[in-house]
Amino acid sequence: MLETIAIVLVIMWILGFVTSYTMGGFIHILLVIAVVVILLRVIQGRRL
Repeated sequence: MLETIAIVLVIMWILGFVTSYTMGGFIHILLVIAVVVILLRVIQGRRL
């Protein structure tokens, strides 16, 4: 589920650049959240 959320956030971030509609820093915040989620997923995967 976390991977799906991260993928959606990254897609939204890319669409923000493609359409030149960035909504201020919102898209960049989404990117940061996506990266954090992916890193947490990797860390959890190594612990298991």
